[in-house]
Amino acid sequence: MHERAAGTRRVPAGLVALAVGGFGIGLTEFLIAGLLPQVAADFRVSEAAAGWLISGYALSVAVGAIVLTAATARLPRKWVLVALVVLFVVGNLLSAVAPSYRVMLLGRIVAALCHGSFFGIGSLVARSLVAPGRGTRAVAVMFAGLTVANVLGVPFGALVGERWGWRAAFWAVTAIGLVALAGIAAYVPGGVGTGTGAAAGSGAGDTAPIRPAPPMGLRTQIGAFRSGQVWLTLAATALGYGGMFGAFSYIAYTFTEVGGFSSADVPWLLMVYGVGLVVGNLLGGRAADHDRDRTLVLALTGLTVTLTLFGLLAADATASVLLVFLMGLFGFAAVPGMITRVTDHAQGAVLAAGANVSASNLGNALGAWAGGLAITAGLGYAAPLYVGAAIALTSVAVMMVAARPARRAEREEEHGPAVRR
Repeated sequence: MHERAAGTRRVPAGLVALAVGGFGIGLTEFLIAGLLPQVAADFRVSEAAAGWLISGYALSVAVGAIVLTAATARLPRKWVLVALVVLFVVGNLLSAVAPSYRVMLLGRIVAALCHGSFFGIGSLVARSLVAPGRGTRAVAVMFAGLTVANVLGVPFGALVGERWGWRAAFWAVTAIGLVALAGIAAYVPGGVGTGTGAAAGSGAGDTAPIRPAPPMGLRTQIGAFRSGQVWLTLAATALGYGGMFGAFSYIAYTFTEVGGFSSADVPWLLMVYGVGLVVGNLLGGRAADHDRDRTLVLALTGLTVTLTLFGLLAADATASVLLVFLMGLFGFAAVPGMITRVTDHAQGAVLAAGANVSASNLGNALGAWAGGLAITAGLGYAAPLYVGAAIALTSVAVMMVAARPARRAEREEEHGPAVRR
């Protein structure tokens, strides 16, 4: 009996394979930032043109998250994941051997198409691989690959590019993709392909038993969006991400122009932020399995308070280091719970999980745009922190509205419906 209980706590090999895939996809997204000067020089294009290797990737993520998820709605999820990783490998291979800038951009777009669908579909598969009550933690394990890539992506790209050239970085990511491909093919059970997903939860935590769900066609998938809770969760996701990235997009300027750090300090400060992402992701996943809605409200509130304090104390170097860590921690603590919440209220519709990824990318764009407006208006390089705090506060309000019906249902289940007089 003890051995069985211990076994349920072991991380399934299939879940590790999904995390490796998430790590590879995260590296692809982030490493290019440290390679842009080399790529621009090699292809003899301007810095602005090279920047499309980042923005083009982001746009492709938003499109792929919806289009590919919808197109594969009736297909076995295991083999959809395998196909998505194949797409990832092909895209990075194109980037590694690209003879021209256009082929390089095409490779980035192809690799990005799998991003949103992989995390959307993978989150449902991850939940099906663990015991009831551990689903959000399973999603956090899968996203751990992405958060670790956030820590290592830019320095990894810069280091490999400096020693062996920028193409070597894409060869390395291609190899990681092949490892993930083999792991998913070997260790993710074929049974998840019939549409295994979590039952709709109450919102108090991810404690509902996991049961097979019938394959959903596109019409059924779209029908899941009739739920107001789905839209509230997507809005909270977009605003939560918008708050964090409204501040993060200009954090290097905040460090150097307000905090007095040198440009050489920025990489290790970004690593502190990345460590916060990793810790927040894992703690948030664990907490959400006990009380998901409360965890989400507290995480978003923590982000709001952190960004406000950061704006007030940005000139203090010691406070800046602590607060950038907390910014990553609270910012990503909500991620696992958001994606399980939206799919629960969508009755396991995988399109909702893809929409959650698109919502986060929309939030990134919203936050960066709003933060840029504040700087352009002459409000200073601490202003994006206040902008991020305002956006995050809106996400708290949305999440509290979303949580209210679930709390009422929970109380009625515990004490019985209130008697009307």
